[in-house]
Amino acid sequence: MIFRVLAALSFLACGIAPAAPAIAADPVFTDTACPADWPAGVREVRCGTLTVDEARDGSSDRRIDIAVVIVKASTPWRDASGRLLPPVVNFHGGPGGASTPGVGGALRYAQQNPDALAVDQDMIFFDQRGAGRGTPSMDCPGVELTDAGPPSDEDRDGLIACLKGWQAQGVDLNWYNAAVIADDVRDLAQVLGLEKIDLRGGSYGPRIEAAVITHHPEIVRAAVMDSPWPPEGNWAVGTPEQVSAAVRIILAKCAAQAECAARYPDMQARFETEARRWLAGPVTGKDGQTFTVDDLSAFLMDTTYSRVGVRRLPADLDRIISGDLSPVAEVSGNRTYYFEGQHMAHLCREELPFESKARLVAGAAGDPVAEVLVPSLSRLFDVCEAIGETPADPIENAPVVTDIPTLFVAAEIDPGCPPPLTEAAARGYANSQVVIVTNATHGVINASPCTRAMARDFLRDPSAPVDRSCLPPAGTPLDFTLDPA
Repeated sequence: MIFRVLAALSFLACGIAPAAPAIAADPVFTDTACPADWPAGVREVRCGTLTVDEARDGSSDRRIDIAVVIVKASTPWRDASGRLLPPVVNFHGGPGGASTPGVGGALRYAQQNPDALAVDQDMIFFDQRGAGRGTPSMDCPGVELTDAGPPSDEDRDGLIACLKGWQAQGVDLNWYNAAVIADDVRDLAQVLGLEKIDLRGGSYGPRIEAAVITHHPEIVRAAVMDSPWPPEGNWAVGTPEQVSAAVRIILAKCAAQAECAARYPDMQARFETEARRWLAGPVTGKDGQTFTVDDLSAFLMDTTYSRVGVRRLPADLDRIISGDLSPVAEVSGNRTYYFEGQHMAHLCREELPFESKARLVAGAAGDPVAEVLVPSLSRLFDVCEAIGETPADPIENAPVVTDIPTLFVAAEIDPGCPPPLTEAAARGYANSQVVIVTNATHGVINASPCTRAMARDFLRDPSAPVDRSCLPPAGTPLDFTLDPA
């Protein structure tokens, strides 16, 4: 501290003032051509790029680009006062996902299903900074990463090298996180001349929605959160127990059905015994292929997220126990679905600094299914320690308190964003409605016409109770996919 004071005085004594921080430049929106292979005539579509400062404190003049697509409403809805509804800004999951590359597919789907896209309100898709079609787009080719973490030490080391490579190119990873993306959303609304917007996102998308609500509530009219990850959630700590709980829910549903129970008896106990075998070392299947506990970890996480995987789980576990490891091999062949650099930039600033490897290990101890997840999740802490991001302000990890009308829709079966997490988060939203969908898995709203209509009706009138009559009642049997006898 003394050195800093003397240094400042020496500048003044010589008549030289310390350099002032750079003044942040204004955001700019530039129209661009939409991809030529997108279908024409389905909706009016506008593509563009939002250019903003990387650093939000004026400390750098580096500028970055964010890809944006605006899909105009086919039949704009007016509220009771006669006003058009504001646009819906869509937030993709991840972190490390992308939104704009999927617009072409959404337009093609809307050719046969007109009610599925931009009917009442314009929809704005954007790739959150650091991912998708923006610049930089921090992919790490050749590195595997799942929601259960890096599946090997080599992948951990590859992530570290990749992130340090982005840092060497001048990218400051501290500016790629939810709070800064919230500023990007404010800037996007400003350059498009929008007084209000609605928010809609899934998975990690609601984490970004929460940041917009926290930092720029004045621009938000209403929000929809699908399978939400709230700011106060722990990314690694508690996740092994959540995966184990999802497995237990699924296998209990199997045990409650005569045919499934007869085909796969005592599956919970049998799989716990199998999990202990994987924890002891690599396992070789009947075909000679060998897999590690990290491969089983990725299989459990991906399978319990998936509507198809959940229905196959008892059959797949039975095959694994018998030595047929093809279900594990199937998942291990596709583990590069993130922009890994953006994913880790988020985790290392706003998630993992509030957790610890010791708590991760302690929470899973004694549950062999949960313990399967620990090694790969532990590697996340190693990556963050190596790249040295500055932890976020604690407010970024705190529950949100707001009166903005919000609809929470969660799945009964969800290893990453389970119903208790949604219900706890919603307590801070004074004008919220919570819907838990029986037998559903991660990503609820677009999975059925019922939930799509629910979200649409909520945004038409956020003050009205949503209609739940089309939902399956609690206790509805899960339709399992059974192997032939």
